[in-house]
Amino acid sequence: MAATGERYAAARAQLVGAKPEQHGAPLVDAGWSFRGGSDPDAAALAHVLANTGVFGSEGPLSEELILLIAGGLGAGYILWEFQHDDSRIVTLGFTNSGHYFDRRLAAAISRLGVHADWSRTSGAVGAAAELRRELQSGQPVIVWPDRYQIGYWQLPASLDGHGGHPVVAYAEQDGRIRLDDRTVAPLSVTGENLDRARARVGSYRNAMIAVRTRDCVIPDDRLRAAISAGLTDMVETLGGRSDSFAAPAWRKWARMLASSRPAKAWPRVFADGAGLFRALLSVWEGVEPFGMTGGNLRREFAASLTEAAAWLDEPMLGTEAERWLETAELWHALAEAAAPASVPAFNRARQLTATVTGAVAEGDAGDAERAAAAKELWTLHGRYAMRPPLDTDDITAILVAMSGTLEEIYSAERAAVHRLRLLAPPRRVE
Repeated sequence: MAATGERYAAARAQLVGAKPEQHGAPLVDAGWSFRGGSDPDAAALAHVLANTGVFGSEGPLSEELILLIAGGLGAGYILWEFQHDDSRIVTLGFTNSGHYFDRRLAAAISRLGVHADWSRTSGAVGAAAELRRELQSGQPVIVWPDRYQIGYWQLPASLDGHGGHPVVAYAEQDGRIRLDDRTVAPLSVTGENLDRARARVGSYRNAMIAVRTRDCVIPDDRLRAAISAGLTDMVETLGGRSDSFAAPAWRKWARMLASSRPAKAWPRVFADGAGLFRALLSVWEGVEPFGMTGGNLRREFAASLTEAAAWLDEPMLGTEAERWLETAELWHALAEAAAPASVPAFNRARQLTATVTGAVAEGDAGDAERAAAAKELWTLHGRYAMRPPLDTDDITAILVAMSGTLEEIYSAERAAVHRLRLLAPPRRVE
Protein backbone atom coordinates (compact mmCIF):
# COMPACT_ATOMS: atom_id res chain seq x y z
CA MET A 1 0.00 0.00 0.00
CA ALA A 2 2.90 2.38 0.59
CA ALA A 3 3.86 2.18 -3.06
CA THR A 4 0.22 2.79 -3.98
CA GLY A 5 0.09 5.88 -1.80
CA GLU A 6 3.22 7.26 -3.40
CA ARG A 7 1.88 6.47 -6.88
CA TYR A 8 -1.37 8.30 -6.24
CA ALA A 9 0.42 11.21 -4.60
CA ALA A 10 2.59 11.61 -7.68
CA ALA A 11 -0.38 11.23 -10.03
CA ARG A 12 -2.42 13.78 -8.09
CA ALA A 13 0.47 16.24 -8.05
CA GLN A 14 0.74 15.95 -11.84
CA LEU A 15 -2.99 16.30 -12.28
CA VAL A 16 -3.47 19.41 -10.16
CA GLY A 17 -3.26 22.55 -12.23
CA ALA A 18 -2.57 20.73 -15.49
CA LYS A 19 -4.68 21.05 -18.60
CA PRO A 20 -6.51 18.00 -19.98
CA GLU A 21 -4.45 17.87 -23.16
CA GLN A 22 -1.33 17.33 -21.08
CA HIS A 23 -2.65 13.90 -20.11
CA GLY A 24 -3.90 12.78 -23.51
CA ALA A 25 -7.51 12.63 -24.63
CA PRO A 26 -9.92 12.76 -21.68
CA LEU A 27 -12.12 9.77 -20.99
CA VAL A 28 -15.75 10.18 -22.08
CA ASP A 29 -18.73 8.55 -20.34
CA ALA A 30 -22.36 9.02 -21.42
CA GLY A 31 -21.21 11.99 -23.50
CA TRP A 32 -19.41 13.58 -20.54
CA SER A 33 -15.68 14.40 -20.80
CA PHE A 34 -13.60 14.29 -17.62
CA ARG A 35 -11.06 17.02 -16.89
CA GLY A 36 -9.83 16.33 -13.34
CA GLY A 37 -9.22 19.41 -11.24
CA SER A 38 -8.48 20.91 -7.83
CA ASP A 39 -11.00 23.51 -6.63
CA PRO A 40 -14.45 21.88 -6.33
CA ASP A 41 -16.43 25.04 -7.21
CA ALA A 42 -14.33 26.27 -10.11
CA ALA A 43 -13.82 22.77 -11.50
CA ALA A 44 -17.55 21.98 -11.39
CA LEU A 45 -18.48 25.09 -13.36
CA ALA A 46 -15.58 24.71 -15.79
CA HIS A 47 -16.61 21.12 -16.50
CA VAL A 48 -20.27 22.00 -17.03
CA LEU A 49 -19.41 24.84 -19.41
CA ALA A 50 -16.89 22.76 -21.37
CA ASN A 51 -19.31 19.84 -21.70
CA THR A 52 -22.19 22.02 -22.84
CA GLY A 53 -20.24 23.99 -25.43
CA VAL A 54 -19.91 27.31 -23.59
CA PHE A 55 -16.43 28.53 -24.48
CA GLY A 56 -14.31 31.62 -24.62
CA SER A 57 -13.01 32.79 -27.97
CA GLU A 58 -9.86 30.72 -27.41
CA GLY A 59 -11.62 27.54 -26.31
CA PRO A 60 -12.94 26.06 -23.04
CA LEU A 61 -12.48 28.20 -19.94
CA SER A 62 -9.96 26.72 -17.54
CA GLU A 63 -10.69 25.91 -13.93
CA GLU A 64 -7.96 28.36 -12.98
CA LEU A 65 -9.55 31.25 -14.85
CA ILE A 66 -12.94 30.52 -13.29
CA LEU A 67 -11.26 30.44 -9.87
CA LEU A 68 -10.26 34.06 -10.49
CA ILE A 69 -13.61 35.09 -11.99
CA ALA A 70 -15.38 33.63 -8.93
CA GLY A 71 -13.42 35.98 -6.67
CA GLY A 72 -10.04 34.30 -6.38
CA LEU A 73 -8.41 33.49 -3.09
CA GLY A 74 -9.50 34.02 0.49
CA ALA A 75 -8.51 33.10 4.02
CA GLY A 76 -10.11 31.29 6.90
CA TYR A 77 -9.13 29.31 9.99
CA ILE A 78 -11.30 27.58 12.59
CA LEU A 79 -10.29 25.11 15.29
CA TRP A 80 -13.34 22.98 16.06
CA GLU A 81 -13.70 21.11 19.34
CA PHE A 82 -16.35 18.37 19.42
CA GLN A 83 -17.53 16.98 22.74
CA HIS A 84 -19.25 13.88 21.34
CA ASP A 85 -15.94 12.24 20.42
CA ASP A 86 -13.43 14.67 22.05
CA SER A 87 -11.97 15.49 18.63
CA ARG A 88 -10.32 18.69 17.42
CA ILE A 89 -10.43 19.47 13.72
CA VAL A 90 -8.83 22.35 11.86
CA THR A 91 -10.90 23.82 9.03
CA LEU A 92 -9.08 26.07 6.58
CA GLY A 93 -10.52 28.36 3.94
CA PHE A 94 -8.50 29.31 0.88
CA THR A 95 -11.10 30.91 -1.40
CA ASN A 96 -13.03 34.17 -1.40
CA SER A 97 -16.36 33.70 0.42
CA GLY A 98 -15.72 29.98 0.67
CA HIS A 99 -17.67 29.88 3.95
CA TYR A 100 -20.85 30.46 1.91
CA PHE A 101 -21.82 27.46 -0.18
CA ASP A 102 -23.22 29.41 -3.14
CA ARG A 103 -21.48 32.80 -3.43
CA ARG A 104 -18.52 31.81 -5.55
CA LEU A 105 -20.56 29.99 -8.17
CA ALA A 106 -23.20 32.72 -8.15
CA ALA A 107 -20.52 35.36 -8.75
CA ALA A 108 -18.88 33.44 -11.60
CA ILE A 109 -22.19 32.66 -13.32
CA SER A 110 -23.32 36.28 -13.07
CA ARG A 111 -20.02 37.72 -14.28
CA LEU A 112 -19.86 35.35 -17.24
CA GLY A 113 -23.41 36.24 -18.22
CA VAL A 114 -24.63 32.65 -18.51
CA HIS A 115 -28.16 31.69 -17.52
CA ALA A 116 -28.63 29.22 -14.68
CA ASP A 117 -31.56 28.00 -12.61
CA TRP A 118 -31.11 27.49 -8.89
CA SER A 119 -33.41 25.27 -6.86
CA ARG A 120 -33.77 24.47 -3.18
CA THR A 121 -36.59 21.92 -3.04
CA SER A 122 -37.25 21.25 0.65
CA GLY A 123 -38.85 17.84 0.30
CA ALA A 124 -36.69 14.79 -0.40
CA VAL A 125 -39.17 13.24 -2.82
CA GLY A 126 -39.54 16.41 -4.86
CA ALA A 127 -35.79 17.02 -4.92
CA ALA A 128 -35.12 13.47 -6.11
CA ALA A 129 -37.73 13.74 -8.86
CA GLU A 130 -36.39 17.10 -10.03
CA LEU A 131 -32.84 15.79 -10.21
CA ARG A 132 -33.90 12.81 -12.30
CA ARG A 133 -35.97 14.96 -14.67
CA GLU A 134 -32.94 17.14 -15.34
CA LEU A 135 -30.67 14.17 -15.97
CA GLN A 136 -33.21 12.44 -18.22
CA SER A 137 -33.37 15.58 -20.34
CA GLY A 138 -29.59 15.57 -20.74
CA GLN A 139 -29.04 18.48 -18.34
CA PRO A 140 -25.98 18.18 -16.05
CA VAL A 141 -26.47 19.76 -12.63
CA ILE A 142 -24.28 20.88 -9.75
CA VAL A 143 -25.28 19.50 -6.34
CA TRP A 144 -23.89 19.54 -2.79
CA PRO A 145 -23.79 16.09 -1.13
CA ASP A 146 -22.59 15.50 2.42
CA ARG A 147 -19.22 13.74 2.20
CA TYR A 148 -20.03 11.09 4.77
CA GLN A 149 -23.44 10.25 3.34
CA ILE A 150 -22.24 10.10 -0.27
CA GLY A 151 -19.99 7.23 0.75
CA TYR A 152 -17.06 7.27 -1.63
CA TRP A 153 -14.80 9.28 0.69
CA GLN A 154 -15.10 6.44 3.22
CA LEU A 155 -15.38 8.76 6.22
CA PRO A 156 -16.23 7.65 9.78
CA ALA A 157 -19.73 8.20 11.17
CA SER A 158 -18.41 10.96 13.44
CA LEU A 159 -18.21 13.16 10.32
CA ASP A 160 -21.84 12.62 9.34
CA GLY A 161 -23.36 16.00 8.54
CA HIS A 162 -20.07 17.91 8.51
CA GLY A 163 -20.77 19.09 4.98
CA GLY A 164 -19.51 18.69 1.48
CA HIS A 165 -18.54 20.48 -1.70
CA PRO A 166 -20.16 20.83 -5.13
CA VAL A 167 -20.02 17.95 -7.58
CA VAL A 168 -21.58 17.48 -11.02
CA ALA A 169 -24.29 14.89 -11.64
CA TYR A 170 -24.40 14.25 -15.38
CA ALA A 171 -26.32 11.01 -16.02
CA GLU A 172 -28.40 8.24 -14.47
CA GLN A 173 -27.97 4.63 -15.52
CA ASP A 174 -29.49 1.53 -13.92
CA GLY A 175 -30.48 3.38 -10.78
CA ARG A 176 -27.04 4.86 -10.23
CA ILE A 177 -26.13 8.52 -10.63
CA ARG A 178 -22.93 9.34 -12.50
CA LEU A 179 -20.86 12.03 -10.79
CA ASP A 180 -17.85 14.15 -11.63
CA ASP A 181 -15.99 15.14 -8.46
CA ARG A 182 -12.85 16.29 -10.30
CA THR A 183 -12.47 12.68 -11.41
CA VAL A 184 -10.74 11.31 -14.48
CA ALA A 185 -13.12 8.35 -14.84
CA PRO A 186 -16.79 7.56 -14.07
CA LEU A 187 -17.82 7.67 -10.42
CA SER A 188 -21.29 6.40 -9.58
CA VAL A 189 -23.48 6.19 -6.48
CA THR A 190 -26.97 4.84 -5.92
CA GLY A 191 -29.74 7.33 -6.37
CA GLU A 192 -30.82 6.75 -2.78
CA ASN A 193 -27.34 7.60 -1.47
CA LEU A 194 -27.21 10.84 -3.42
CA ASP A 195 -30.71 11.83 -2.34
CA ARG A 196 -29.82 11.24 1.31
CA ALA A 197 -26.49 13.06 1.00
CA ARG A 198 -28.09 16.11 -0.64
CA ALA A 199 -30.68 16.36 2.12
CA ARG A 200 -28.26 16.00 5.04
CA VAL A 201 -26.97 19.57 5.57
CA GLY A 202 -29.73 22.03 6.38
CA SER A 203 -28.03 25.20 5.13
CA TYR A 204 -27.94 23.90 1.56
CA ARG A 205 -30.40 21.01 1.64
CA ASN A 206 -31.16 19.78 -1.89
CA ALA A 207 -29.51 22.80 -3.53
CA MET A 208 -28.97 22.40 -7.26
CA ILE A 209 -27.77 24.53 -10.18
CA ALA A 210 -28.64 23.86 -13.81
CA VAL A 211 -26.70 26.02 -16.28
CA ARG A 212 -29.07 26.49 -19.23
CA THR A 213 -26.78 28.39 -21.59
CA ARG A 214 -25.36 26.07 -24.25
CA ASP A 215 -23.25 26.12 -27.39
CA CYS A 216 -22.08 29.70 -27.41
CA VAL A 217 -18.94 31.81 -27.21
CA ILE A 218 -18.68 34.27 -24.34
CA PRO A 219 -17.73 37.67 -25.86
CA ASP A 220 -14.19 38.81 -25.15
CA ASP A 221 -15.28 42.08 -23.57
CA ARG A 222 -17.55 40.23 -21.14
CA LEU A 223 -14.79 37.79 -20.25
CA ARG A 224 -12.34 40.61 -19.62
CA ALA A 225 -14.89 42.37 -17.41
CA ALA A 226 -15.49 39.11 -15.50
CA ILE A 227 -11.77 38.65 -14.89
CA SER A 228 -11.40 42.25 -13.73
CA ALA A 229 -14.38 41.96 -11.40
CA GLY A 230 -13.06 38.75 -9.84
CA LEU A 231 -9.63 40.27 -9.28
CA THR A 232 -11.05 43.41 -7.69
CA ASP A 233 -13.32 41.32 -5.48
CA MET A 234 -10.36 39.28 -4.27
CA VAL A 235 -8.06 42.16 -3.37
CA GLU A 236 -10.85 43.88 -1.45
CA THR A 237 -11.70 40.71 0.50
CA LEU A 238 -8.33 39.03 1.11
CA GLY A 239 -6.78 42.46 1.60
CA GLY A 240 -9.34 43.42 4.23
CA ARG A 241 -8.93 43.73 7.99
CA SER A 242 -11.02 40.75 9.09
CA ASP A 243 -9.05 38.22 11.12
CA SER A 244 -11.61 35.59 10.15
CA PHE A 245 -11.87 35.90 6.34
CA ALA A 246 -8.90 38.01 5.22
CA ALA A 247 -5.12 37.73 5.38
CA PRO A 248 -5.01 38.71 9.10
CA ALA A 249 -6.56 35.29 9.80
CA TRP A 250 -3.13 33.77 9.16
CA ARG A 251 -1.50 36.10 11.69
CA LYS A 252 -4.21 35.28 14.23
CA TRP A 253 -3.61 31.56 13.72
CA ALA A 254 0.15 32.05 14.11
CA ARG A 255 -0.43 33.68 17.48
CA MET A 256 -2.75 30.86 18.60
CA LEU A 257 0.13 28.44 18.00
CA ALA A 258 2.67 30.43 19.98
CA SER A 259 0.61 31.60 22.97
CA SER A 260 -1.00 29.64 25.79
CA ARG A 261 -3.29 32.39 27.10
CA PRO A 262 -6.31 32.49 24.71
CA ALA A 263 -8.97 29.81 25.13
CA LYS A 264 -8.29 28.56 21.59
CA ALA A 265 -4.48 28.62 21.91
CA TRP A 266 -3.03 25.30 20.74
CA PRO A 267 -0.74 24.74 23.77
CA ARG A 268 -3.86 25.10 25.91
CA VAL A 269 -6.35 23.15 23.77
CA PHE A 270 -3.89 20.30 23.23
CA ALA A 271 -2.24 20.37 26.65
CA ASP A 272 -2.97 16.68 27.20
CA GLY A 273 -2.16 15.68 23.61
CA ALA A 274 -5.69 14.48 22.88
CA GLY A 275 -6.76 15.25 19.31
CA LEU A 276 -3.42 16.74 18.28
CA PHE A 277 -2.51 13.99 15.80
CA ARG A 278 -5.75 14.49 13.89
CA ALA A 279 -5.53 18.29 14.05
CA LEU A 280 -2.01 18.33 12.62
CA LEU A 281 -3.01 15.94 9.86
CA SER A 282 -6.06 18.06 9.07
CA VAL A 283 -3.68 20.99 8.51
CA TRP A 284 -1.59 18.89 6.12
CA GLU A 285 -4.67 17.63 4.29
CA GLY A 286 -6.24 21.09 4.07
CA VAL A 287 -3.09 22.77 2.75
CA GLU A 288 -1.82 20.13 0.34
CA PRO A 289 -3.53 19.03 -2.91
CA PHE A 290 -3.97 15.46 -1.66
CA GLY A 291 -7.05 16.13 0.47
CA MET A 292 -10.74 16.36 -0.38
CA THR A 293 -10.90 20.07 -1.19
CA GLY A 294 -7.88 20.68 -3.41
CA GLY A 295 -5.46 22.37 -1.02
CA ASN A 296 -4.38 26.00 -0.69
CA LEU A 297 -4.92 26.77 -4.43
CA ARG A 298 -2.08 29.30 -4.59
CA ARG A 299 -0.53 27.52 -7.58
CA GLU A 300 -3.86 27.48 -9.35
CA PHE A 301 -4.27 31.17 -8.67
CA ALA A 302 -0.82 31.84 -10.09
CA ALA A 303 -1.92 30.09 -13.28
CA SER A 304 -5.06 32.25 -13.37
CA LEU A 305 -2.94 35.40 -13.14
CA THR A 306 -0.87 34.23 -16.09
CA GLU A 307 -4.06 33.84 -18.12
CA ALA A 308 -5.40 37.16 -16.86
CA ALA A 309 -2.21 38.92 -17.91
CA ALA A 310 -2.92 37.99 -21.52
CA TRP A 311 -6.64 38.73 -21.41
CA LEU A 312 -6.19 42.14 -19.76
CA ASP A 313 -2.95 43.00 -21.57
CA GLU A 314 -1.27 43.59 -18.22
CA PRO A 315 2.15 41.86 -18.14
CA MET A 316 2.68 42.72 -14.48
CA LEU A 317 0.00 40.18 -13.56
CA GLY A 318 2.29 37.53 -14.99
CA THR A 319 5.08 38.82 -12.79
CA GLU A 320 2.81 38.62 -9.77
CA ALA A 321 2.04 35.00 -10.63
CA GLU A 322 5.64 34.18 -9.72
CA ARG A 323 5.13 35.70 -6.27
CA TRP A 324 2.11 33.49 -5.65
CA LEU A 325 4.13 30.43 -6.59
CA GLU A 326 6.57 31.47 -3.88
CA THR A 327 3.65 31.75 -1.46
CA ALA A 328 2.54 28.27 -2.45
CA GLU A 329 5.96 26.99 -1.38
CA LEU A 330 5.48 28.63 2.04
CA TRP A 331 2.18 26.79 2.41
CA HIS A 332 3.91 23.55 1.49
CA ALA A 333 6.50 24.27 4.19
CA LEU A 334 3.69 24.77 6.70
CA ALA A 335 2.15 21.41 5.80
CA GLU A 336 5.51 19.67 6.12
CA ALA A 337 6.05 21.26 9.52
CA ALA A 338 2.59 20.20 10.75
CA ALA A 339 2.85 16.53 9.78
CA PRO A 340 6.53 15.75 9.19
CA ALA A 341 7.21 12.73 7.01
CA SER A 342 10.11 11.84 9.30
CA VAL A 343 7.53 10.63 11.85
CA PRO A 344 6.39 7.18 10.61
CA ALA A 345 2.77 7.58 11.72
CA PHE A 346 2.43 10.91 9.93
CA ASN A 347 4.14 9.57 6.85
CA ARG A 348 1.80 6.59 6.68
CA ALA A 349 -1.28 8.75 7.21
CA ARG A 350 -0.16 11.04 4.41
CA GLN A 351 0.27 8.11 2.05
CA LEU A 352 -3.15 6.74 2.94
CA THR A 353 -4.84 10.12 2.53
CA ALA A 354 -3.28 10.52 -0.92
CA THR A 355 -4.39 6.99 -1.80
CA VAL A 356 -8.01 7.69 -0.88
CA THR A 357 -8.08 10.95 -2.84
CA GLY A 358 -6.34 9.41 -5.82
CA ALA A 359 -8.70 6.44 -5.81
CA VAL A 360 -11.69 8.81 -5.78
CA ALA A 361 -10.19 10.48 -8.86
CA GLU A 362 -10.04 7.04 -10.48
CA GLY A 363 -13.81 6.70 -10.08
CA ASP A 364 -15.54 3.37 -9.58
CA ALA A 365 -12.36 1.50 -10.44
CA GLY A 366 -10.77 2.79 -7.23
CA ASP A 367 -13.57 1.70 -4.89
CA ALA A 368 -11.87 -1.27 -3.23
CA GLU A 369 -8.55 0.52 -2.92
CA ARG A 370 -9.94 3.62 -1.28
CA ALA A 371 -12.02 1.50 1.11
CA ALA A 372 -8.93 -0.41 2.26
CA ALA A 373 -6.83 2.75 2.56
CA ALA A 374 -9.53 4.60 4.50
CA LYS A 375 -9.96 1.71 6.92
CA GLU A 376 -6.26 1.74 7.74
CA LEU A 377 -6.20 5.55 7.89
CA TRP A 378 -8.99 5.84 10.44
CA THR A 379 -7.55 2.99 12.47
CA LEU A 380 -4.35 5.02 12.63
CA HIS A 381 -6.32 8.07 13.75
CA GLY A 382 -7.87 6.01 16.53
CA ARG A 383 -4.51 4.70 17.69
CA TYR A 384 -3.15 8.20 18.27
CA ALA A 385 -6.40 9.93 19.23
CA MET A 386 -5.40 10.50 22.85
CA ARG A 387 -1.68 10.98 22.42
CA PRO A 388 0.34 11.79 19.27
CA PRO A 389 3.55 9.91 18.42
CA LEU A 390 5.56 12.92 19.59
CA ASP A 391 7.28 13.92 22.79
CA THR A 392 6.82 17.32 24.43
CA ASP A 393 9.86 18.84 22.76
CA ASP A 394 8.68 17.60 19.35
CA ILE A 395 5.28 19.21 19.86
CA THR A 396 6.80 22.51 20.91
CA ALA A 397 9.12 22.50 17.89
CA ILE A 398 6.24 21.79 15.50
CA LEU A 399 4.07 24.57 16.87
CA VAL A 400 6.95 27.08 16.82
CA ALA A 401 7.81 26.15 13.23
CA MET A 402 4.19 26.43 12.14
CA SER A 403 3.79 29.81 13.83
CA GLY A 404 6.90 31.21 12.20
CA THR A 405 5.88 29.98 8.74
CA LEU A 406 2.39 31.43 9.14
CA GLU A 407 3.88 34.81 9.99
CA GLU A 408 5.86 34.60 6.74
CA ILE A 409 2.70 33.64 4.85
CA TYR A 410 0.80 36.55 6.34
CA SER A 411 3.49 39.03 5.34
CA ALA A 412 3.86 37.54 1.85
CA GLU A 413 0.14 37.46 1.09
CA ARG A 414 -0.50 40.92 2.49
CA ALA A 415 2.27 42.33 0.29
CA ALA A 416 1.11 40.34 -2.75
CA VAL A 417 -2.46 41.56 -2.38
CA HIS A 418 -1.25 45.15 -2.05
CA ARG A 419 0.62 44.82 -5.35
CA LEU A 420 -2.46 43.31 -7.03
CA ARG A 421 -4.57 46.16 -5.70
CA LEU A 422 -2.44 48.57 -7.72
CA LEU A 423 -3.13 46.52 -10.86
CA ALA A 424 -6.80 45.75 -10.32
CA PRO A 425 -9.39 48.05 -11.88
CA PRO A 426 -11.75 49.94 -9.56
CA ARG A 427 -14.91 48.09 -8.62
CA ARG A 428 -17.87 48.49 -10.92
CA VAL A 429 -21.50 47.83 -10.11
CA GLU A 430 -22.13 44.24 -11.24
